[in-house]
Amino acid sequence: MPEKRTYSDRRAYMVIAVSKRRRRLKEMVIEYKGGKCSVCGYKKYAGAFDLHHVDGKTKDFGLSTRGLTRSWEKIKTESDKCILVCANCHREIHGGITQLPKVI
Repeated sequence: MPEKRTYSDRRAYMVIAVSKRRRRLKEMVIEYKGGKCSVCGYKKYAGAFDLHHVDGKTKDFGLSTRGLTRSWEKIKTESDKCILVCANCHREIHGGITQLPKVI
């Protein structure tokens, strides 16, 4: 009996599966990094969090773009070089308005 699934069926399934995995890994990173913004304490919505590399020279890969497709061990190692911040604080850090907390 011939295979009934098509490439587009498989593609649609993979898009959903990868999206779910990335969401889960982001939740794991947020939990691993303390669950709240290191600057202001924000903790309402997971989609509002970013990871900011404390020293950009040590950055092996960005966690926001394709980083969440890697293994948990690689993600954890890279996130150890970062602080968890909300999107507003992250923009302010890059804009020079907000300084990183001294506890880093």
